[in-house]
Amino acid sequence: MTALIQPRPAARAAGIGYVAIVFLAIFANFFVREGLIVPDDAAVTVANIVDSDGLFRAGMVAFLAVFIIDVVVAWGLYAVFRPIHQDLSLLSAWFRLVYTIFLGAALVFFLMTIEVIGGADYFGAFDGGQRDALAMLFLDAFNFTWLVGLAAFGFHLVLMGYLVLKAGVAHRVLGYLLFAAGTAYIVDTVANLLMANYQDHADVFLILVALPSVVGEMWLGLWLLLRGGRSERTEA
Repeated sequence: MTALIQPRPAARAAGIGYVAIVFLAIFANFFVREGLIVPDDAAVTVANIVDSDGLFRAGMVAFLAVFIIDVVVAWGLYAVFRPIHQDLSLLSAWFRLVYTIFLGAALVFFLMTIEVIGGADYFGAFDGGQRDALAMLFLDAFNFTWLVGLAAFGFHLVLMGYLVLKAGVAHRVLGYLLFAAGTAYIVDTVANLLMANYQDHADVFLILVALPSVVGEMWLGLWLLLRGGRSERTEA
């Protein structure tokens, strides 16, 4: 029978991946996606992407890297918290993998946006305005697909928060932060679906999600890298 990997090496791998994901996601989401896409203005958005084609493609590569690294992180987290509660650790990993699949699917719509803007032959019948509108539709499809995946990511963080608290090997504030971040992701997705005027409150929801998420996930990544996977006695 093949030996199971020890929690400490798995924690190091997950920690390196987590820290990398935080910086990649900040670049891809805030510098590229938020920086180039102007909601409800297709012409300006397309012009921004055309003028910053290299930046937009770098953002796609960053999202692709997150998509791949997330698989390693899901595996590492499962290995670290498996001794605490195997079933919940596995369920948490499944939720993260579901989110990862949705992120990969969403990335396809960024590729389609490039196809539309680049003037692929089969879009020859469209005029400039129609192409801009179609490109915006694909960008919105990316957002909607990713949004659904973030609900699964929220459940992953809620379970991670519980596992951190149950393990008792890190500061309890970290567990509560992860629990709060996961709940915020779930609430944000549900609000997007239920509220017709969601955009009027988008900044509030962004803060609600970003504060516990950035702090909690960066903290988790550093803990995994430096101390995760050690026995409770070693931690003490």
